[in-house]
Amino acid sequence: MAKLTYASPIEKGWYYLHRFICAAVLLFLVAPIVVILPLSFNSVAFFTYPMAGFSFQWYEQFFLTELWQGALLNSIFVATSVTVLSTALGTLAAIGLIRLSTRWRTLAMNILVMPMIVPIVITAVAVYFFYAAIGLLNGFAGLVLVHTTLATPFVVIAVSATLTGFDVSLGRAAAGLGASPIAVFFKIIFPLILPGMGTGALFAFLTSFDEVVVALFIAGPEQRTLPMVMYSGIREQYNPTMIAAAAVLVLFTVAMLTSVELLRRRSERLRGIRNN
Repeated sequence: MAKLTYASPIEKGWYYLHRFICAAVLLFLVAPIVVILPLSFNSVAFFTYPMAGFSFQWYEQFFLTELWQGALLNSIFVATSVTVLSTALGTLAAIGLIRLSTRWRTLAMNILVMPMIVPIVITAVAVYFFYAAIGLLNGFAGLVLVHTTLATPFVVIAVSATLTGFDVSLGRAAAGLGASPIAVFFKIIFPLILPGMGTGALFAFLTSFDEVVVALFIAGPEQRTLPMVMYSGIREQYNPTMIAAAAVLVLFTVAMLTSVELLRRRSERLRGIRNN
């Protein structure tokens, strides 16, 4: 019969110290967000505590004024277009990667994820001069293309993760039995990578929706996105409506990340992995 072992006081101390440090780090990261949310209901146009009163006026300006609604619609249009393009390209790239040898797969993956590694300011300057030469500045096409470049690596990583351990011989066996490449994809590969595609698509949408640095270089007055208007509200003319906009974006991001977590758990269930 096995003996019961009890943790020593030192082990218990390290255990609780670790918990305390994790809680402190989490509080440090979340506190600025928690502090700003109540200020979106402040009745005065200042960041002040205690709040002078309770009001929905900043949310009314965000949802009812043309400036903010135009920027929101531009962000949704660009992010949706980027999501469609980056999901298609990233999925095809991930499927192609599993057919490469380990050495070439590593090299190709490093190249594909390079937009995530290069500082965003360098990317913005390089894209600005390149687009200026070919006439893609101040247009939705240029903004969608550069955001697609930034978002596609997230799709590649997410789909590649779901393809880990995928047996390529399954597709070959189906093809040997007479299945067309399209049938092999939709009957065998697509059900497996669907959670990864969903996760990558959500990250691609958030990447485009929240991006501001490249948009400042590429977009014109007609393509102003919501982060650009918020940036202008800080730099050029203080506008307290950006507090309400920030609160809406925070809640939207939390909802999207919750969806990502649900998709991750579904992917694990499909792969037969059970969390304890």
